[in-house]
Amino acid sequence: MNWRRSLAVTVWLAFVAACVLVIMRSQFTADMSAFMPRDPTPTQKIMVEQLRDGVVSRLILVGVEGAPAPALAQVSKKMAEQLRGSPELAAINNGEQAGLEKDFDLLWRNRYLLSDAVTTQRFSAAGLRDSLGSYLDLLATPMSGMAQRVLPADPSGELIHMLEQLQGQAQPLVQDDVWFSGDGARAMLLAHTKGSGNDIDAQERAMLALQAAFDEARKALPEAASAQMRMTGPGVFSVQSRASIRDDAAKLSLIATLLVASMLLSLYRSPRVLALGLFPVATGALAGIAAVSVGFGSVHGITLGFGVTLIGEGVDYAIYLFTQIEQNGTPQSTLKRIWPTLRLGVLLSICGFSAMLFSGFTGLAQLGLFSIAGLVGAVSTTRWVLPHLLPQGFSVHPPRRLGGSLMALLRHAPRARTVLLAATVVAAVFIVFKRDSLWNDSLSSMSPISRESLALDEQLRRDMGAPDVRYMLVLNGSDEEHALQQSEELVPVMRELVAQGMLDGFDAPPLPSRKAQLARQAALPGEVELRRNMGEAMRGMPFRSATFAPFAGEIATAKRQPLLDRAALQGTALGLKLDSVLVPRDGGWTVMMPLRGVKDAQGIAQGIRHVSATSFVLLDMKQESEQMFRDYRHEASKNALLGALAIVVLLLVSLRSVRRVLEVSLPLAAAVVAVTAWLVLSGHTLSIFHLIGLLLVVAVGSNYALFFDHRCTSALDRERTVTSLLFANASTVLGFGLLSFSQSPVLAAIGSTVAVGAVLSLVFSAILIVRNDG
Repeated sequence: MNWRRSLAVTVWLAFVAACVLVIMRSQFTADMSAFMPRDPTPTQKIMVEQLRDGVVSRLILVGVEGAPAPALAQVSKKMAEQLRGSPELAAINNGEQAGLEKDFDLLWRNRYLLSDAVTTQRFSAAGLRDSLGSYLDLLATPMSGMAQRVLPADPSGELIHMLEQLQGQAQPLVQDDVWFSGDGARAMLLAHTKGSGNDIDAQERAMLALQAAFDEARKALPEAASAQMRMTGPGVFSVQSRASIRDDAAKLSLIATLLVASMLLSLYRSPRVLALGLFPVATGALAGIAAVSVGFGSVHGITLGFGVTLIGEGVDYAIYLFTQIEQNGTPQSTLKRIWPTLRLGVLLSICGFSAMLFSGFTGLAQLGLFSIAGLVGAVSTTRWVLPHLLPQGFSVHPPRRLGGSLMALLRHAPRARTVLLAATVVAAVFIVFKRDSLWNDSLSSMSPISRESLALDEQLRRDMGAPDVRYMLVLNGSDEEHALQQSEELVPVMRELVAQGMLDGFDAPPLPSRKAQLARQAALPGEVELRRNMGEAMRGMPFRSATFAPFAGEIATAKRQPLLDRAALQGTALGLKLDSVLVPRDGGWTVMMPLRGVKDAQGIAQGIRHVSATSFVLLDMKQESEQMFRDYRHEASKNALLGALAIVVLLLVSLRSVRRVLEVSLPLAAAVVAVTAWLVLSGHTLSIFHLIGLLLVVAVGSNYALFFDHRCTSALDRERTVTSLLFANASTVLGFGLLSFSQSPVLAAIGSTVAVGAVLSLVFSAILIVRNDG
């Protein structure tokens, strides 16, 4: 017997050590795209890529407020000066001209290749005359200084044209040479991180660099002592989400452990037995995390937060064992009596959790694997380890008053059957009546970001004129050149749609195709023609012919200069923009043009198709995400039905009685209906995570139903069984109930659903199951 004990404990310790070793080498993440589908449609794939590392995922919007405007402007300038050399940022912009020298130099040296206004007409006598007239108008504006500098070498006005296009894009108010919000209360900065949007560590380092620069700037300016900095953006949200999930996991796990430990200590009155009761929980948690790490390569923070539930459910098995050991009994004899029921309950739970394991969402599949591995680890520890570690002669003496009260309630419980069944029917009819408004499939249903943070994000984006993250025009090409040519075909169409008021603006690739650059070089006139056209254009104009002496040489240079490619734009703001909107994908290249201020998405799509044969996708991120969630909710519903069918088949095989199967299933069905009705009545719209919670109600509640159906040998045996169910239910409610206070909507939805469902499953099982004790 001793060798069996030694073998069991040795194998268990080796298993625990192996799990710890795996966990020490595991990677932990909080990337919310884990709750995107594993096998998305082509359109959904584009959306997921944008959420992970798209146009706006690398942007951090910064607002500095709380001090006089001149002081805020100085803080902005000092921050930008310090951050321009930061290794964490690819670019920092606050509206100053400083730091943009490379961009201006690029535009100037390559203006005849980059300007889409370069045509043969542009360099005719009439075209040049129009350009010179525009210069005269500029001399009376704040751009007078620049106009005078560039006029001799660029009388056709290509640089001015490109700058006007850039300024035509949404820009913040400029005050004291830096960006400000429209009300002048907030200085604005825009940071572009080097790290990808889904690299949360890189995003956090960028945030720390911004905070350090702000602290140093404020310290150097006494008049800005009251200033505060606010940041927002996808990377900021990811960092905040990871922190909140990490804090939730630590805080809720600690609270759950203390509450469950206090309950066990009051029941068993033995620190040693308390520690033994927590062994299955610890083993299950370690097994779950290790299994997820091995199975998926990384562990999501929400999976760790979900581990709080194992504290409540994993300890149930120890409670069933400890509480049902009779005064002269042994753990082995008790397990022999309850193990068939315990084993069946675990198998039913596994059937329920399998609906998550086979989900199309990686995040949900992680939760499913974690739960299954955790339960197997917890019940295996209870079955083969705890009996060898319990003190000799151990038994529990529940308070007689508690046992007597429970049995009295149990005897009167069947009187409520008619009322319960009638209420369940009414609740079911209510749910059917409300079926069209039951579900919330929006991406925001799983956002852990507070309303205040979302409101700040909306305000800063409006002030900054940042790209709209909802609509995007997507074009695919066989190679980079083909993709650029397609975007160029649509640019004039999109400008016409802007003029019609269907949208406020759009962003196109700043790099022309080779075809467009060659056409622009071909449109440049020869020296003789250029001099003749300039002479005609200047007639009657207040310019001296000598003023434009450099012009002919500039044109001659432009006609033979090498064409621009992606490498020529690197290290500039234009290069960053190009990298955002032109990306290699699936063996080809894709142009993604963000659309701003879309007012008529359907009209935009129809307008493009009416005048262009270019193939495109108008991606509506909101609509696509909602459709994706609907599709996967339907998939989860099918998996849930298959799980329920597997539970029924398993019950039929194990119980071998249709009547008993119906009796065990009825409380679970009633609990699911009641919880759903409660959620709807309390103002919730259901998400896919509430559906997962309902599956867990069935998985958890099946244990209660099976033990009520279990044939007891005596009244004392029944009393011990009911007492163990009460304390097991209390521990489960503690675990899942605490989860409902999580800042993560995923965990909160699952926690609140299962906590209420567990209580109802216990009560309904007591009311509906007929007990045949011997």
